[in-house]
Amino acid sequence: MLPDVARAWEYLQRVAQDLFARYGYEPVYTPLFEHTEVFTRGIGEATDIVSKEMYTFLDRGNPPRSLTLRPEGTASVVRSALEHNLTANGAQAKLYYAGPMFRYERPQKGRMRQFWQIGIEVLGAAEPSADAEVITVLWRYFETLGIPADSMRLLLNSMGDAACRPAYRDAIAGFIHSHASNLCEECNRRAGTNPLRAFDCKNPGCVSVMAGAPLLRDELCAECAEHYADVKAYLDGLGIPYIEEPRLVRGLDYYTRTVFEIQVDAGLGSQNAIGGGGRYDRLMEAYNGPPTPGLGFALGFERTLLAMQAAGVEVPAPARAEVFVARVDASVAHAAFSLAQSLRDGGMATELDHQSRSLKSQFKQADRLGARIVVVVGPDELSEGEVTLRDMTTKEEKRVALAAAPAAIAAMLG
Repeated sequence: MLPDVARAWEYLQRVAQDLFARYGYEPVYTPLFEHTEVFTRGIGEATDIVSKEMYTFLDRGNPPRSLTLRPEGTASVVRSALEHNLTANGAQAKLYYAGPMFRYERPQKGRMRQFWQIGIEVLGAAEPSADAEVITVLWRYFETLGIPADSMRLLLNSMGDAACRPAYRDAIAGFIHSHASNLCEECNRRAGTNPLRAFDCKNPGCVSVMAGAPLLRDELCAECAEHYADVKAYLDGLGIPYIEEPRLVRGLDYYTRTVFEIQVDAGLGSQNAIGGGGRYDRLMEAYNGPPTPGLGFALGFERTLLAMQAAGVEVPAPARAEVFVARVDASVAHAAFSLAQSLRDGGMATELDHQSRSLKSQFKQADRLGARIVVVVGPDELSEGEVTLRDMTTKEEKRVALAAAPAAIAAMLG
């Protein structure tokens, strides 16, 4: 990342940290690579991520071990929580993460092979209120960034659970087989591995065929139907609008019950999702852990930035310097350098010239950096033990004693 993009990434992280902390989430950092089985067991071997997109390699061990650059954050967080007993004895863990992920897929607008994600995970919470909270955090995050609510769509669905989804999965597999001649090769292949992913196919012919497939919401068991109804009731109570999308399945095998996605109207073309997630109540068991309910979301930094740009939202550009120390000539270079360091030690963001620019050019540089005060160090003033302070807003100037300059500048900055 170059500085302008890096500043945007840091801003999105700061907004996330501030918002997530209000809901009780704590930071967690996981390795950039994991044992490959963390993802094959967690995400699912039949998913596109595992079967087509992971960066996997052997290390130098004897025997060598298979390692994979993390393609998403949830599996690593759940593995870490299990390994360190964060949910032992019924404890609840509320965690957030931010960092790079890696997938070997076709680079396109807002989606690169190394991409950056921010996400949260709640482990140990089974109540539908937790689903509503996670969805609310994601919605509020995008609102806080300045993306207009009327440009966003929250899609919502229930994937059912072990009690009702297997029969539905078989029904969809049968539907695919009965329409095999009208579906693409990939959808036909998925019939035997992950038939629900046929709903994700973007082939127009497949979209048309799958529009006639049975809907899971009509097959939910009583407990899943009640859970889904409660999630919607919580969202209704907060006035958060949503669209029920019965064909929303997301791309990972670990989802159960609630799944959701936020899309935007502009900036991303047809691939317009900027964040989403869902519940994964069986994921901990995939790592031989105890049954532990969980849910979370992830949002893409690059795609969020594009959505902000499309909405006309600019990332705030913080002043890179509060104070600029300008020297009249080289004879006062050491005094200017020492003064700048004194100001930095006092907690003030301070810049000075390292290119022997003219005084006029130094003032222009101070203006570009957003400095509020310029300290002019000249041989005449310095011979009297003084420097000149210029307020870049009011253009007022005053001379102060060199020794008193830090205190005077701090007072001017408020």
